[in-house]
Amino acid sequence: MLRFIIRRGLLSLLILFLAVSLMFGMIHMVPGDPATVMLGPKATPEMKAEFSRRLGLDQPLPVQLGRFYAGLARGDLGVDPFTDRQVTVIVWEQLPYTLVLVLAAIGGASLFGIPLGCFSAIRRNSLLDRLTAVMSVAFIAIPSFVVALYLLLWLAVKWRWFPAMGAGEAGNLADQAWHLVLPAIALGLGWVGYIARMVRASMLEVMEENHIRTARAFGLPERTVIVHYALRIAMLPTVTILGMGIGTMLSGALFAEIVFSRPGIGKLLFEAVQTRNYPIVMGSVLVTTGFFVLSTLVSDIINAMLDPRLRERQGGGN
Repeated sequence: MLRFIIRRGLLSLLILFLAVSLMFGMIHMVPGDPATVMLGPKATPEMKAEFSRRLGLDQPLPVQLGRFYAGLARGDLGVDPFTDRQVTVIVWEQLPYTLVLVLAAIGGASLFGIPLGCFSAIRRNSLLDRLTAVMSVAFIAIPSFVVALYLLLWLAVKWRWFPAMGAGEAGNLADQAWHLVLPAIALGLGWVGYIARMVRASMLEVMEENHIRTARAFGLPERTVIVHYALRIAMLPTVTILGMGIGTMLSGALFAEIVFSRPGIGKLLFEAVQTRNYPIVMGSVLVTTGFFVLSTLVSDIINAMLDPRLRERQGGGN
């Protein structure tokens, strides 16, 4: 198991390095002079030159990338040119808001999606199964930003059941949770259908395997067979999807944070791209990419713990 974790960890670091390097190059390929965008059209050439020198934008791209990784090795992501604050501090201030939103969304989606998929597989071709299929496709097809807009207009503005904006009062957990409901629903609704379909397909496949027939032949209760023998194996692909879902939601949270005026890493990144604030952009990209890779790594490890065959195939042994 240790060898498996080391191999996957090294692969994750390589993926993170390639992804951040590619994003670094893409950001600098955006047309326009970043000094002009940041300082405004009335800035003098001397001001632009000094600003570019301060941010290192006058250096070749490989040199800028090398300086970025050198600073990263020291835990330094640079300084925000607008506020003179450390990028690390700014990013870590906003990250908890996005993480709470993502975990609430994926947790709620799993809470509803897994039982729906399980019951749908058990009652195959029943009315429940068909209703679940229709709802799942509908949830998947509706974009999250459309859900967010309608939730805002109906539940927050028209009926005033939930607050429309913000993340709640600092230190008041109940108020923060109440502000979290609508953004979490908007972000996680599509994943309810996705998880339900995934669990249903996996359950139907597992229920036909020999170990399920053997468990039933020994007279084990049907609930024990489903929960302890079928669902455990059927959850393997779902765990992988959930790991990827957490990383995907980190970027998808942008719409929820903008619509509901919530602080977060997505909104921070959006505003930084608009102003060509390179240090904030790279800090935000690094953190979101890192969490995406980390969530995928954790899901792979959980899968390997649930099914030893996975790590044996990759040379992990027992």
